[in-house]
Amino acid sequence: MSRFPSLPDNPEMIELFAAHSEGFASLCDYHDAILRGPSPLSIAERELIAAYVSGLNQCDFCYDSHRGFAEVHGTDPQLFELLVSDPAACGVDERMLPLLAYARKLTQAPSSVGDDDAAAVYAAGWNEKALFHTIAVTGIFNLMNRLIEGTGITADPERRNASRDRMANEIDNPRPYAGFAQMIVNASEGGILGDSMTGGGWDDGALSI
Repeated sequence: MSRFPSLPDNPEMIELFAAHSEGFASLCDYHDAILRGPSPLSIAERELIAAYVSGLNQCDFCYDSHRGFAEVHGTDPQLFELLVSDPAACGVDERMLPLLAYARKLTQAPSSVGDDDAAAVYAAGWNEKALFHTIAVTGIFNLMNRLIEGTGITADPERRNASRDRMANEIDNPRPYAGFAQMIVNASEGGILGDSMTGGGWDDGALSI
């Protein structure tokens, strides 16, 4: 059963945040600013960090989603075979390794992050903005992973594929996460959610942005 009796069994993210929407639009705006705004890190690199953090937290929902988004933006799918267990052996650009190390420590032992960790990032040729965006992506996905795991959202392969396809179709959209927030508003206002969702899923085609 759902941890939220008002929602269907195995609720999807869109159902959860339609029911508990406070702050979600602002959170999506921050996703867009950090993951799609100007940055020394490419979109693919930022989505890779998102997937990496989610993998460290064993959050399959976010890992699968953001692995797919990273691949859409050009990341080699083979990198993900060893990304979480051994970043140095997965084939990622060596310059990414100190950023991933920073994200790992910030995720698993945040109070242990020190000046030496930042120095390693700068020694690899990154600037302060790159470090801050790594920290911000790490922070966003530690929050998202806990929201997903705490509320019991599970990964539905068909819906994850639909989400990936939607992202591929909007590859040049600078605000895809805000679009997802609007999708939730449209679903709620259109009466797609609620009793009609029990035991089923929404029709992606009905959720125009």
